[in-house]
Amino acid sequence: MQQDYPLFYTLHFYLFGLLAIVSAIVFVTRKSPIAAALWLVSVMFSLAAIYVMLEAHFIGAIQVLVYAGAIMVVFLFVVMLLNLGHPDEVADARTGWWKLAAGIVGL
Repeated sequence: MQQDYPLFYTLHFYLFGLLAIVSAIVFVTRKSPIAAALWLVSVMFSLAAIYVMLEAHFIGAIQVLVYAGAIMVVFLFVVMLLNLGHPDEVADARTGWWKLAAGIVGL
């Protein structure tokens, strides 16, 4: 089926890839663990869409069921169980030179 619409699949492959990359960057930069978990779900759904487009339907379904479903529920349960509070109340170690050093190490 991919031979019939190669531009369609190519366009959507890059669209879901870009969405996954942007969502992953936003996931890493969030201070709130709840917001980060929701962005991680967006990454998982984008990856599942890419798997489905590559005709790996089983892996796409497992990606949604296991990772976006079960792992995120467990993650949110642990976050709520620990009662981390607001990010403003917790001493933030990601200030000042640490951000610059992390960016340099990342590059």
